[in-house]
Amino acid sequence: MMPTGFKVLKPGMLTLVQDLGRFNYRHIGLSTGGAADEQAYLWANRLLDNRANSPALEICFGGLQLQALTDSQIAITGADMLVTRNNQPLANWQSHAIKSGDTLSFGYAKSGIRTYLAVKGGFQITPSFGSVATVIREKIGGLDGTGSPLKAGDLLSCQESKQDIRTRVPSMFVPDYQQPLIVSVIVNQHRHDFSPSEQQKLFHHTYRISAQSNSMGLRLQGEAIKPKVKGIISEGTAFGSIQIPPDGQPIILLKDRQTIGGYPVLGSVFSMDAFLLSQQQAMTDIRFTLMTLAEAQQQMRRFYQFFGI
Repeated sequence: MMPTGFKVLKPGMLTLVQDLGRFNYRHIGLSTGGAADEQAYLWANRLLDNRANSPALEICFGGLQLQALTDSQIAITGADMLVTRNNQPLANWQSHAIKSGDTLSFGYAKSGIRTYLAVKGGFQITPSFGSVATVIREKIGGLDGTGSPLKAGDLLSCQESKQDIRTRVPSMFVPDYQQPLIVSVIVNQHRHDFSPSEQQKLFHHTYRISAQSNSMGLRLQGEAIKPKVKGIISEGTAFGSIQIPPDGQPIILLKDRQTIGGYPVLGSVFSMDAFLLSQQQAMTDIRFTLMTLAEAQQQMRRFYQFFGI
């Protein structure tokens, strides 16, 4: 039987299989992982009427090239990588019909960092601990379950689809990754570990994303923040937590974060803004503003209800 799906001709700089993440395994040390920019990932699957958690590709920085081995439908969202099909441009934030033999090529991101490629029905990949999410550090998930990025010659299986239904994300929902980013923060119970003047530093100064950032966390450069305590009893980490290490330079924890941490935590970044942060390149300036917990919860409920989660 002939294989159906896509053959990887060039893996690009870093291409990962992702879904919404691995839940209920943090007690054994496995991080949640999952798509760094959930908004773009969820839109890619919604455009194809897929299940919200269907496996898709997260293409970091660009350079991926695939050959279609079957007719299918795809959707492209996230960073603009000037994608082409047989050297003809394909629009971002919409779906496209693909024919067997077509070659998909991703350039290098001119806006944002991560592009998402979904296929009708989702890529057919065996989960590891309930998820296909690739966490390289933990050597789990991905195409072969060992946390490896895609490599040349890999086969991405999917179902055949002869449909040619064009859908696109309404322009009002397409984010601008180049606009100045003001990040909302919900303060937490650890705020009392910081004096009022140290708390205000985060909101009165501009911080810059360090080149030492990765999928575990964004390291920031700017006005040092000094807590009143040297550390805290290690506790579970939350997505978006703003840790303050001894040098006073904040670290915003992302999807591949460690499961526990002992640095003082000033608050948590609003999840929607954390998704946008995952698309920001090094040396980007960001500012912070306060947000209430109730407002954050209300917005996230609407967000997940919209995508049927």
